[in-house]
Amino acid sequence: MGKLVFTNGCFDILHAGHVDLLSRARSLGTRLVVGINSDASVRKIRGENRPFVNEKDRAAVLMGLESVDEVRVFDELTPERLIEELRPDVLVKGGDWADSEIIGATFVRSIGGEVHSLALKDGYSSTRIVEEIRRETRADSASHKIDGIAAASLNQHLETFSRLSEILPIVERTAEMIVNTFQGGHKVLICGNGGSAADAQHLAAEFVGRYELERKGLPAIALTTDTSALTALANDYSFERVFARQVEALALEGDLLIAISTSGNSPNVVAAVMAARDFGCTVIGMTGAKGKKLASLCDECILVPAERTARIQEAHITIAHIWCEILDDRLKNS
Repeated sequence: MGKLVFTNGCFDILHAGHVDLLSRARSLGTRLVVGINSDASVRKIRGENRPFVNEKDRAAVLMGLESVDEVRVFDELTPERLIEELRPDVLVKGGDWADSEIIGATFVRSIGGEVHSLALKDGYSSTRIVEEIRRETRADSASHKIDGIAAASLNQHLETFSRLSEILPIVERTAEMIVNTFQGGHKVLICGNGGSAADAQHLAAEFVGRYELERKGLPAIALTTDTSALTALANDYSFERVFARQVEALALEGDLLIAISTSGNSPNVVAAVMAARDFGCTVIGMTGAKGKKLASLCDECILVPAERTARIQEAHITIAHIWCEILDDRLKNS
């Protein structure tokens, strides 16, 4: 009887690091199935200007590798459904994913399978390749220098906000998810660090109080406000657990977590997402252009098309206000 190995990714830019990883993954069994995000799914994780290569061509290139036996395309942001369908003996992810962050790990172990996080080949990164291409493009297209910090900052802000129209469909879909959560009698939990912690508290206050129109208070909790809980959890466990432990204590199936991380890599936010998924909660992520890790773990994720933290945070609070305006319209008679 064969030993099925499964791994997944976007594989938008296939490079030698991927070939090495897939070869080592295949060596752990007798058959390797690779799950790839559909074009629509890639856009949700990487932004509207991705993928560079469509799903049909990505699958064809992967099938050309000696190590790959089958390619499966999935439309969701995560391969959880596909993993449960395939029931692999071995689940593999790249070493940039901690064991606790691997979707499907709990399920695979529950059926007696193995989970491996394989170290990546040094010097190879899709993100680095994209950044180098974009850096060269920006250098070639720069025609003049904006004088002054204030002018440059404002120009960057306006450029970011001019691109928010690209993600308005996701903003509207996530607003509906929030509306449905409240209308279903469930609550919203919100977490983030630093400026994102302030955004979490701001948004919770809008829900519990009101935005512009009078309506009933909505059950929302910012997991950033209880200093006794935060310090106790950081002291007794670790800072990585400060949000996840609160999710474990407060979340019920049907609740919704809004996870905010401008980088998309905050360990305590990612841990909260994994805990929320275990409890049957819906998860909305808010991040920036590079936040693919967070986006890959959520039901829906808003990736602001910017890389600078300040610009991302400015967009996050604007999007939060749009959510509130939609909530006001939908719940104005309640």
